[in-house]
Amino acid sequence: ILIILGGRVNVGRDGDDAGGRNTQTHQYPDLDAESQNFLPEHNLGKKKYETEYHQGNASFGMSVFNLGNAIMGSGILGLSYAMANTGIALFVILLVAVAIFSLYSVHLLLKTANEGGALIYEQLGYKAFGIPGKLAASCSITMQNIGAMSSYLYIVKYELPLVIQAFTGTNNGEWYNNGDYLVLLVTVVIILPLSLLRNLGYLGYTSGLSLLCMVFFLIVVIIKKFQIPCPLPAALDSINSSLPDPNSSAVGYSDDACRPKYFVFNSQTVYAVPILTFAFVCHPAILPMYEELKDRSRRKMQGVANVSFLAMFIMYLLAALFGYLTFNSNVGPELLHTYSRYYKFDVLLLIVRLAVLTAVTLTVPVVLFPIRTSVNHLLCPTKDFSWVRHTVITVVLLAGTNALVILVPTIRDIFGFIGASAAAMLIFILPSAFYIKLVKKESMKSMQKIGATAFLICGFIVMIGSMTLIIMDWIHNALPSPVTKADGH
Repeated sequence: ILIILGGRVNVGRDGDDAGGRNTQTHQYPDLDAESQNFLPEHNLGKKKYETEYHQGNASFGMSVFNLGNAIMGSGILGLSYAMANTGIALFVILLVAVAIFSLYSVHLLLKTANEGGALIYEQLGYKAFGIPGKLAASCSITMQNIGAMSSYLYIVKYELPLVIQAFTGTNNGEWYNNGDYLVLLVTVVIILPLSLLRNLGYLGYTSGLSLLCMVFFLIVVIIKKFQIPCPLPAALDSINSSLPDPNSSAVGYSDDACRPKYFVFNSQTVYAVPILTFAFVCHPAILPMYEELKDRSRRKMQGVANVSFLAMFIMYLLAALFGYLTFNSNVGPELLHTYSRYYKFDVLLLIVRLAVLTAVTLTVPVVLFPIRTSVNHLLCPTKDFSWVRHTVITVVLLAGTNALVILVPTIRDIFGFIGASAAAMLIFILPSAFYIKLVKKESMKSMQKIGATAFLICGFIVMIGSMTLIIMDWIHNALPSPVTKADGH
């Protein structure tokens, strides 16, 4: 329906430009100012497409909460690892830069939506570049969502065995302590039946549950910083040294390892920017939230984004800082799993694991839903609903994601690859390209277009540079070496 409306919108917008737009602007000279409401009471001078969308009813506070849900995800678990491989000062610089760039891309998206006459990401791509633009947006969103699903299943793979061990008190190689078997079991028993539902219904609220779980996780990370000494006592270290840790290097501290570093450069530093971009991606959700905003205007929606990004910036910084200060250079790519090396039986951590496991398990069907819809629309856009096709697409998507989780060594590789490719496309490249193409009233010599062009170039540099360095790191670590085997990289 939205795509059909988008087609009607395009005709209306061209008609306004050709015949009626200039005749109306003398009545409302500040027609395109950010302070103008999206649907004012006097809409005679507004563009035709703006009057075809219903008035939103989401308050400013609810929109902030919803956007925070869209931003927050499993990426928070990898931020301490990024800080350990960049240092505190460099990490803060990168975090500020990625947050500012993300807000700037939101600004570009909102302005492009008003000019282009579309409130869905893929439709903007179609209006800007036709089918290739739509495919670029759709594929980027699909890759990002598959990366999110994979990261959630990685959490199941890493954390569920620890929860079972906490209740059984044993780890003698039983099948139910094997993360690969457990992620398949959870997928078949819980995720698949929920994913097959045509209407997600109450599952839509799991994003709020996920946000609350991550807030709880942050609180526990801060608490544990003051409970875990550095260096670890030998007794505590020996108690937990038998616990396998596929994510991180062997346990071992020196006096120097307990001193936080401010600038660090090593082979893993290249993963920092992709991890940060992965953590801040929410852009496909911006335009639907813009449509639902009560008394909407670009300025008001930009304010929603500013508050949401500031809140997530603070949460990300605190989680990364206290996680890093707890384990320093020994922090693993998945922070919550790093605690398993030192605490086999800790009630607070057990509660966190159960809460996070519940949230991510219920969130996988929610993330899968738009992927399946996109695939279904690309393959069979004109056909009626079919349970067979619905089931086949769902099973193939879950099977592929499970294979990815089982075969890829660490969650760091998912954060890195998706952050360097799909996240870079959604934050840097596509918003600036859409803006340059669709916003006709500004010349290429204007500061706005020059800034968008520089942003586009920056996006290509980030994507190509990060992907190149990550692939080089994979090739280097694929070579047999005692060091890489010990480090688990």
